[in-house]
Amino acid sequence: MFVLTTYEFTLRLAIAFGLGAAIGVERQWRQKSAGLRTNTLVSLGVAAFLALSIRIGGDAVGRVASYIISGIGFLGAGVIMKDGLNVQGLNTAATIWCSAAVGSLVGIGMYTEAVITTAAVILAHILLRPLGSKLSSLPFVKTASSQTDYLFTVKCKAQVENHIRVLLMQYLGNDNNLLLRSLTSTDNGDPNNAIITAEIKAVSPQDSLMEKMAGRLTIEHEVMRVSWEVVGQQDDL
Repeated sequence: MFVLTTYEFTLRLAIAFGLGAAIGVERQWRQKSAGLRTNTLVSLGVAAFLALSIRIGGDAVGRVASYIISGIGFLGAGVIMKDGLNVQGLNTAATIWCSAAVGSLVGIGMYTEAVITTAAVILAHILLRPLGSKLSSLPFVKTASSQTDYLFTVKCKAQVENHIRVLLMQYLGNDNNLLLRSLTSTDNGDPNNAIITAEIKAVSPQDSLMEKMAGRLTIEHEVMRVSWEVVGQQDDL
């Protein structure tokens, strides 16, 4: 039966500390929310827990490792933020998860594998970042992965409301890049006027098409105002 001595315990924590800090340095340099201290503490804490499970013996290692995986998921979720359709922090959360993996490897004595994993994580950030930016700048990649939400508003006289709604649906139905999510009308307290609002999802930025459609509707009889705006954007970078 393997006995984890104080020296071995200290050695494992020192290695986990160094490898976690190595990952954290790159994150801190990028000014991410989970930087040097967070990744170091994650790696250090996981190594300590697994060292404890080794001291306990039996099937404790497997059980503690499974608890660590689920627990790190909650920690990673804390750095993921959503702003409209934009999601930030996914890379940071994944890095925390990888730091936990490094700490786990060190905790059970797989030092070489822990070093390899650390190098792979750092290289993934350093080498794949410019590659990802390069790929995202290519038109075919951007078109396939980018989604834009538009809010299109038309103010007109009540008697032409149905006509304008039909025109909007015709314009949007003729373009496969556009999807009409909702179409609503209100008089905003004035029964003589109607304000038509369309929520539109585009598979890629369609600003020129929005402007063209707005220009076409502006010249319609009894139309007083046409406007559009981008209300959300999501892409895989």
